[in-house]
Amino acid sequence: MARLRAPGGCPWDREQTFASIRKYTLEETYEVLDAIEREHWHDLADELGDLLLQVLFYAEMAEEAGHFTISDVLTGLTTKLIRRHPHVFGEEASSAAGNRAEGLETEGIGSTQVLRNWEEIKKLEKRSGPATSSRLDGISRNLPALLEAEKIGSKAAKVGFDWPDVSGVLAKLREETTELDTEIRSGQSATAAEELGDLLFTAANLARHLKVDAELTLRDATAKFRRRFAAMEALSPEPLEQLSPDQLEELWSRAKSPENAA
Repeated sequence: MARLRAPGGCPWDREQTFASIRKYTLEETYEVLDAIEREHWHDLADELGDLLLQVLFYAEMAEEAGHFTISDVLTGLTTKLIRRHPHVFGEEASSAAGNRAEGLETEGIGSTQVLRNWEEIKKLEKRSGPATSSRLDGISRNLPALLEAEKIGSKAAKVGFDWPDVSGVLAKLREETTELDTEIRSGQSATAAEELGDLLFTAANLARHLKVDAELTLRDATAKFRRRFAAMEALSPEPLEQLSPDQLEELWSRAKSPENAA
């Protein structure tokens, strides 16, 4: 990476900035997810290499600018893992790595207590960091929108600002659907877009209440649509664009049958 960025290296690599390669980082992340979902392990090894390249790219640019080095990245990660795993590395090592939480249960614990400890240690880390104006400031705006909505809802829930149960979220979902329908009927495209955003935000928080991952659930639904649409194309004797809406709906019903949609 240093050679690619050096004088006489690759012109494209030398032109890149932190801002310019962000989109590639996101693309590579989703390609890793795709390889995992397909359980194609050879592809996963290749995609992990591409994702690692993004880390090296950022670290090299940061070293050039005098911000930090790849060694700083790895040292920071190692310290964080020790700090947040007192049940593995011991409370003394965890404390030496910066853990300020006291009275944590660490002996013979399960994953639920591990997560509680992790959150407590993380909370105290943030208290020692720079002050923020809102408890939501710690949630990155660069997350995928569904994931950000889930995290925002989860953070608000910690102060009691949340629906008490799933039925409350469903009621809100119906309310937002009605408001969206009203704006669409009135022809107010700008406010309809806003209401659609409210609907999506509520749907993401419904996923949180159901304890499912909204982003992965949508990816699974999209993959299912891909399979069924491909089945429609395979079942149709004519190009789909030549069929009537009723014929397309009939094909869709056939594509949804277990033997075609698997």
